[in-house]
Amino acid sequence: MRNKRLIIALTGAVVCGLVGVMLITRYLANVQGYTRQLGNVVVAKQEIPLGGKITAEHLTLAPIPNGSAPEGAFRKMDQLVGRVAITPIGVREVITSLKLAPDGTGAGLSAVIPEGFRAMTVKVDDVVGVSGFVMPGSFVDVVAVINPVRQQNSESQGPISKIVLQNIKVLASGPKIDSPDNQREPTSVKAVTLQVTPEQAEKLVLAANEGTLQLVMRNYSDQEGTDTKGVNKAALLSGDGYVHQPAPPTEKVVTTAKPVQPRPARRSHVATPREDKPVAHQPVSRNSVELIEGAKRRDVEIP
Repeated sequence: MRNKRLIIALTGAVVCGLVGVMLITRYLANVQGYTRQLGNVVVAKQEIPLGGKITAEHLTLAPIPNGSAPEGAFRKMDQLVGRVAITPIGVREVITSLKLAPDGTGAGLSAVIPEGFRAMTVKVDDVVGVSGFVMPGSFVDVVAVINPVRQQNSESQGPISKIVLQNIKVLASGPKIDSPDNQREPTSVKAVTLQVTPEQAEKLVLAANEGTLQLVMRNYSDQEGTDTKGVNKAALLSGDGYVHQPAPPTEKVVTTAKPVQPRPARRSHVATPREDKPVAHQPVSRNSVELIEGAKRRDVEIP
């Protein structure tokens, strides 16, 4: 009997061992198959600033499924050493060709300027620079205040304020070409660099030499142009109509909870005193006789 139990125990142990070996073998095969499907891509080991030149210390390799690698990714780190980033690159972010300037471009502001555009610096103060809130990446309109050329036999109209350039991107604020971490705090600078076309650069230089400039910040999503006629002293003194200001955006809170219905009031177990109804006193009965006359009946009192 003991030998039979020993044989059963050994057989069970052998079967469990075989099952375990099969499971481990299958797991190792799956791991090897998954490893064969991975490929190394170059990612940022540390943050790379806008316009910064990439070095070997900025890079590392990270495995990623071959089918999930983004277009333009690099497989070797030596392909990126010496290139310049045209957008800030975060840690563990895959570096692609769209985030880099053309090969051979120098570091700094020149790498950030798109093809066909120019960078022009404008002198600003606290008022012109919108109290220091004009930062790299902002979009502004340029307003010029100049004295128009006086025609013959015409009266002088005085200075005119006119928007000369619209939707101009700010490339740099002072010596910095990247936005600060906290954009709610203003930065005091003496000059800002604007991204303009060659034609816009000519207008900007003339406006700066003929009069004074003022920057007007606009919303990032507002890409529509505005056709204005300019304002002189006569138009300024004529006043302006009421302009409705849009309400600030508010978050709509969506509630899925069902409205709470008021519960019926519980009845109190305290007995309420009842009002005693007045008892009608029955009249004192008198001696009477019922008199029947045909179909009529009546009571006749007997004195």
